[in-house]
Amino acid sequence: MTDPINPDHYRAHPSGVECIEITEHMNFCLGNAIKYIWRAGLKSPNPIQDLTKAAWYIDREIDRLNQYHRAARDKQADQDKEALAAIDQRIKEYRHD
Repeated sequence: MTDPINPDHYRAHPSGVECIEITEHMNFCLGNAIKYIWRAGLKSPNPIQDLTKAAWYIDREIDRLNQYHRAARDKQADQDKEALAAIDQRIKEYRHD
């Protein structure tokens, strides 16, 4: 009898490792990408659909990381501008003393 909670295609890897043992240490998108790669060709005879889904999750994670790094760069640029403005203000104050 097939286990609907933990089906064979999650336990059929030749390594004997279950997919969840790896993916539970990842974020959602990376975990899902690995899940679809892991079961490619096991759940259905056409692995292309699973690999396409894996690629979608990888692309989504790349977009998330790009947004994060862009926001971090913007924040650093704002902090740099504030620091330069403070230095400029100190120089102006020093010249007037």
